[in-house]
Amino acid sequence: MRLSTIAACVAVVFCTSTFVAAPAWAQDPAPAAGETKSDKKTEDKWVALTGGDIYTGTGEMLRGATILGKNGKIEAIGYDLEIPKDAKVHKVDGMRVYPGLVAISSQGLLGNAGGEFDDTIDPFNSRMVLGLAAGITTTGAGSAAVKLKRFTVDGAVVNERLYSVFSWSGRNPRTKSELREKFAEAARYVREFREWERKVKEQKDLPEPKKSGVDGTVLSVLRGETLAKFNASDRDDLLGIARLAQEYGFRPVIEGCQEGWTVADELGRAGARVILTARDRRSKDEQQVAAGGTSIENAAILHKSGCMVSVTPPTEGVDLGGLEGRDIRMLTIEAGFAVRGGLPDKAGLEAITIVPARIMGISHRVGSLEVGKDFDVLVTDGDILHYKTYVQWAFVDGRMAYDKEKELFYAHIRPRPQAELKVDAGETPRGDAPKEGETKEEKPEDKKDDKPDDKPEEKPEEKKDEKKEDKKD
Repeated sequence: MRLSTIAACVAVVFCTSTFVAAPAWAQDPAPAAGETKSDKKTEDKWVALTGGDIYTGTGEMLRGATILGKNGKIEAIGYDLEIPKDAKVHKVDGMRVYPGLVAISSQGLLGNAGGEFDDTIDPFNSRMVLGLAAGITTTGAGSAAVKLKRFTVDGAVVNERLYSVFSWSGRNPRTKSELREKFAEAARYVREFREWERKVKEQKDLPEPKKSGVDGTVLSVLRGETLAKFNASDRDDLLGIARLAQEYGFRPVIEGCQEGWTVADELGRAGARVILTARDRRSKDEQQVAAGGTSIENAAILHKSGCMVSVTPPTEGVDLGGLEGRDIRMLTIEAGFAVRGGLPDKAGLEAITIVPARIMGISHRVGSLEVGKDFDVLVTDGDILHYKTYVQWAFVDGRMAYDKEKELFYAHIRPRPQAELKVDAGETPRGDAPKEGETKEEKPEDKKDDKPDDKPEEKPEEKKDEKKEDKKD
């Protein structure tokens, strides 16, 4: 009985696990006749978007150009490109093409993933669809950077270790003092190690400096292996972090930074990378004479001072409770608020693409449209920072991951007009093929009658009666 019960359970699990399948537009084409699946995988997979206005994210815009992808990478961008015959060609005339958005952090887009993302990502969850609909193709999740790849987890994790997190707060002076001591000790070791590297070339038996007492996390920051991340918003805390970074020569990542505009010059000299919410509201401490509180110009002032600025919404999850405009789906709206506060349009786009990619150490793969980078591409029906714009298609690693017209969430809102079929001269349009045994000229619907079909023929007698009635009137 036990063996039969186990077998029945396995059968049920197998059936339920195979019930959900990827839609046809997201699946790879079936192997041709006489071809095995393994042979199909070895072939190059091409995709091309033609006729759109391409915003590369590097400051360039190519109107009516083509972007060509090969095996998930961008192969070429420009005009008059040679497109392979077996490429999947998407005509996007009149639309805009952008790099996939990079969310510095989010919750729920990967399901309940955590820890080992390769084993815990849910590529079938509805929140991932909503993330793609918002234009997000890569997101930070905990200490990793992960792609929103539907129906598969292969290659989803881009970077597994992003930051070394530290605490720096005026509410805990002891923590600040201990952290400063750790940086001082690690800096001493780095100097001794560099000196040893120089001398060991001549003195082969010179002993290597000891690491005892040196904090490994701080050491990785000073060596440039990871980034130091702080969560701070008070003016004094921000000023302390900036001066610590200047003293020990590292570039901090600061999340929050609500009063950053008040010490923007110091943060700029430290090369700070800032993660902020443009719509934050915080009142000034009236007990202080110095400037304080939040400002919608925060992002613009920090950008002008030389800081890299990345924006994030007030809520990093997906809110399905009816409150619109403040969750992760509104990433572009948040960038629009920063632009409203004076941030240049180019910097506004960078704040949700290349800057978060640089902060997470993945800018060599995502964040802009450049040859050699991943084919993570969006097609929109307008300016991506405008609140009325919708993502029409989203591609991740060269595969279509989202099509607005084939999903339930936004298909009913401003449906995409059907493209007219363009027919070359002498070619029969699809659906108008003549029937067997007749030419196109002989088709019954093409014959023109002298009189319309929907009106009966009037008899001469009826016409005479109408004329008599007219005379009487």
